[in-house]
Amino acid sequence: MTAALVGCSLIACTAAFAADIKPAVVYDLGGKFDKSFNEGVFNGATKFSKDSGVAFRDLEIQNDAQREQVLRKFAKDGYSPIMTVGFAWATALGKVADEFPNTKFGIIDMVVDKPNVQSIVFKEQESSFLVGALAAMVSKTGKVGFVGGMDIPLISKFECGYAQGVKYASDGKDEVFANMTGTTPAAWNDPVKGGELAKSQIDRGADVVYAAAGSTGQGVLKAAADAGKLSIGVDSDQDYMFPGKVLTSALKHVDVATYKSFMDAKDGIWKPGIQVLGLKDGGVDYAIDEYNKSLLTPEIKAKLDAIKADIISGKIQIHDYMSDNKCPM
Repeated sequence: MTAALVGCSLIACTAAFAADIKPAVVYDLGGKFDKSFNEGVFNGATKFSKDSGVAFRDLEIQNDAQREQVLRKFAKDGYSPIMTVGFAWATALGKVADEFPNTKFGIIDMVVDKPNVQSIVFKEQESSFLVGALAAMVSKTGKVGFVGGMDIPLISKFECGYAQGVKYASDGKDEVFANMTGTTPAAWNDPVKGGELAKSQIDRGADVVYAAAGSTGQGVLKAAADAGKLSIGVDSDQDYMFPGKVLTSALKHVDVATYKSFMDAKDGIWKPGIQVLGLKDGGVDYAIDEYNKSLLTPEIKAKLDAIKADIISGKIQIHDYMSDNKCPM
């Protein structure tokens, strides 16, 4: 286990720990520095540490069997709140939360209905719809791709939102190729397979490929750049990885959610229950930065902003795959 202590003075840390603020993060199998989902949580916790002067501790697990053991050890050592990253923590968290009723826990991407658990979920279909619409706007072939990580409903939620956005912006004309990387957690950390899937879609005519696959997505982005095509990143802003070749990233602000959860605990206003974050709440969005601004013309940005406003107002209704495990495409 490694402690992350950033900008923490002795006085500030002593005061914080005296108030029982002792945060921890346990990452999913993709790893802390996956340049995506896990790293977003790390960034949020690091910002909290810088702003508050409170240290946090974090750990990368190596296999599923460690989940209960790790959570129990952190709870026994007095850490609270403990943020778990990803749906795969749900079973272990459900057990350990009962054993430590006075410990605050958080989980991202799953609901665990316990009185001491804060469940944070996102409307990924909204950001995926936006980047799907963008893909259709810039595609010259009328064919775009999607590479998901583990074949689970949550990733199908990204795929379905993306397909809806593509169809919306192309009047139903554009074609979407979609592949999942695998059926086990290893699918989050296989950039070689991600690159192969992206290349296959490109060979079939796709000129924009969206990756929602954790570390596997790095292979997707590289394959697209190598082929002279465009890619779309996910969760964190990945535009910098291949400047001018990453069209945008579908942002999922796990960094903001983590920061707020820890800061609320520090301020004594942390609450358990379900938080659902979408475009309206600033929980999801699409990335605009120095690396992709040349790709987003004023006309395209105006169209995207109009779509975003219509989603927030409810004028555009996006189907949530998780509601029925179906996609109306």
